[in-house]
Amino acid sequence: MTVTTASVKIHLPWVHSLKEKRMVVKSLCAKIRNQFNVSVAEVDEQDIHQIAVLGFAAVTTDNAQADSILDNVINFIESNTEGEIVNIEREIVL
Repeated sequence: MTVTTASVKIHLPWVHSLKEKRMVVKSLCAKIRNQFNVSVAEVDEQDIHQIAVLGFAAVTTDNAQADSILDNVINFIESNTEGEIVNIEREIVL
């Protein structure tokens, strides 16, 4: 069993209020949950309206599958939001 986690920091330059940010983050989290069956939530920077930090977690059978899931989630974020990914932190625990 392998547990994999990631934190992705996204800059959303067009967002001008927390309400707009919440709409973008909730939509993106729901799409990611439905597409990849991973746990996802906004984990940091909740009070800054142009920065979203999303945390992901998944349990897999091996490292290759864990890497694949994280890569697919990150590619999905890049293709489904106009925001720029600023930072990615990944961790795989055996």
